[in-house]
Amino acid sequence: MKIIKLNAIDSTNTYLKNLSRETRPEDGLVVVANAQTNGRGQVGASWQSKEGESLTFSVFKSFNSLPISAHATVLFTTAIAIKEALEQLNISNIEIKWPNDILAGGKKCCGVLIENQLQQDTIATAIVGVGLNVNETEFDELPQATSLHLASGCIFNLDDVLQHVSKILLKHLSEIERFSSEEIKTKYEASLFKKGVVSTFETPNGNQFSGIIRGVKDNGELIVEKEQDVIKTFEVKQIRLLY
Repeated sequence: MKIIKLNAIDSTNTYLKNLSRETRPEDGLVVVANAQTNGRGQVGASWQSKEGESLTFSVFKSFNSLPISAHATVLFTTAIAIKEALEQLNISNIEIKWPNDILAGGKKCCGVLIENQLQQDTIATAIVGVGLNVNETEFDELPQATSLHLASGCIFNLDDVLQHVSKILLKHLSEIERFSSEEIKTKYEASLFKKGVVSTFETPNGNQFSGIIRGVKDNGELIVEKEQDVIKTFEVKQIRLLY
C-alpha cells in the first residue's frame, strides 16, 4: 500500500483531485493528513478533526467497467467495508446511518465523502475521503459524536488503524464488480441505523415528520414509510434523520 503523509492540508480529497488532474495516481494510493484545515462532509458539511487523535485520509480507487448507475453501490460498499474494519478492531454496536455515516453505540465515529470521476458512461475512479475519530475523549458541541476509544476503552495506534481500515476498504472496492448490486444493497440495508423503527425526520425548511426507514433504492435514495402506509423516497439533501 502506497501512502502519502502530509503535515497539513485543506482536504485530502481535494489534494487527490488536484493530483489526478496532473497525473493518474496509483490505484490504491492513500493520502493522510496530520491536520486537515477544511475537511468536507456530505452536502457541504464540515468535518472536525483533532491532530494526533483522529484520522483524516482519502483513498484513490480505479475501476475497469463500473457503470455510472453504480454510484450508490460504491457508497454502499464503502460503508460496509468501514463497518467490517471497525468490527475487526473489536468496536461493538456498529451501524450505518444513511447515507454513509458510521455509528458506534448510536453515536457518530466516522464520516465519509465519496467523489467519483466519470469517463463516458462509466465511473473511472473514485476518491473516498474518511474522517475517523480514534482517540478523542471530548467533542466541542457535538453531543452525538464518539470515538473508537470512547466506544471501546482502548487507545489505538493511528498508523495501525489507518493501515487496517484502508486495507479492508480497498479490498471491498476491488471486489465490487464480483457481486450483484442487489447483494451489496441488501447487506447495506441490514446494517441501517433505525431501520424499521419509528423515527423523526426534518426537511431543509425545518418541517418535521415521523416515519419508518424501510430501506434504500438502487440509486441510494432512502425509502421512508409515512402515515397511512404512504411510501416516500428522499435524496440526501432532502431529509435528515434526527437522533
